[in-house]
Amino acid sequence: QCEEAAYEERRYPAGKWACVTKGEPMYEQSISMSFMKLMRYICKENSVGGYLGMTVPVLNEIHLTKDGTKLEREVVTAYYLPGEFQQNPPVPTDPEIHITERAPLRVITRVFYGMTTEETILREISLFWELLGSTDTVLRETYIVAAYENPSIPQRRNEIWFICR
Repeated sequence: QCEEAAYEERRYPAGKWACVTKGEPMYEQSISMSFMKLMRYICKENSVGGYLGMTVPVLNEIHLTKDGTKLEREVVTAYYLPGEFQQNPPVPTDPEIHITERAPLRVITRVFYGMTTEETILREISLFWELLGSTDTVLRETYIVAAYENPSIPQRRNEIWFICR
């Protein structure tokens, strides 16, 4: 019987990302504002003065509060620079956008569909923990929400990433 795998493990190489950090009252506000800044950078507001090209997924790195019941306000939204810009990334005109080199990453990931709100993310994290059971091979305080489609798409594809130690 062919069933979709409940989760999978993936490895991502090191690379350069354009990142924006926001700490708005609501998660959705932070990612929306950050994504708009990144889109302006991708489209024209960079030292090349032109379109850089879109890559997916766009990552939103989140942290849980100490008691694990809520998200910390601060969210890092990250856009992977296309291959031709990895060696020499265009400089953003927006001072809130930082180009960072991220280390190689090993994650356990699970797909979910729909809007990403604090409530849906906390539910997905909880469901994923139920599925995985007790393990100390992944971080418990930092997670990544990967978005593959435009936020305006109602049933868009997302993933929750558990980061391997």
